[in-house]
Amino acid sequence: MNFNLNNLPAREKKPRENGLTMVMDKGLSLNQAKNLISSSSDQIDLIKLGFGTSIVTPNLVEKIDLYQKQNIKVFFGGTLFESFIARNSFNEYTELIKKFNIKTVEISDGCIDLDHNVKCNFISKLSKSCTVLSEVGSKDEEVELTSQKWIELLNRELNAGSWKVITESRESGNIGLFKNDHKVKSNLIQNIINNVPKDSILWEAPKKIQQVWFIKSLGPNVNLGNISPDEVISLECLRLGLRADTFFDFL
Repeated sequence: MNFNLNNLPAREKKPRENGLTMVMDKGLSLNQAKNLISSSSDQIDLIKLGFGTSIVTPNLVEKIDLYQKQNIKVFFGGTLFESFIARNSFNEYTELIKKFNIKTVEISDGCIDLDHNVKCNFISKLSKSCTVLSEVGSKDEEVELTSQKWIELLNRELNAGSWKVITESRESGNIGLFKNDHKVKSNLIQNIINNVPKDSILWEAPKKIQQVWFIKSLGPNVNLGNISPDEVISLECLRLGLRADTFFDFL
């Protein structure tokens, strides 16, 4: 920080286990990535190279190296993993992450119909050599999971070896734990945190209204994901009570 202000919420320095901010990189140029690092590297813990962008993004090796040198866990989007699985190419995927020196992976089944035992087996295999983030929830807005199903899947994936479990909301923030108007399903979330270790959950919350709700409800060190690159500093101010939305929550 540039100067002191007393009674701000405590924030651990990187590398941290909680209070994580995961940024969605949907195809930033190398220069844009450098600008992001220049402005926000201290606040960013993870960067997802969203969906399948890695296959067409220029200067991919240089960008991955840039992020990793800032102690940021960088990983390919879960949709890319699913694209390989849909083509029966798990071994090719493992070779891909080795080629690009990727140490963190996302395992999801938001697009494909994947037996959960098989998914947990992928988690178990990859967790032996990588930090695994697994994602629960469908990208299909017509698919509604019950509270009990959310709890079951999240816990099973943690037991299989996931470091954190991600709750799917897409970058639009209007499915899964959220309504079409982006408001949270608070009863559902409360049921989840009553039955799943809350520090093991990374909540996708791309919209400010969602970020504010989680910070007010679960505190400044809640794990939040799918944050836009230009909203990282703004989110950190929400965590510290330095925006009107959370100004009086941490005084």
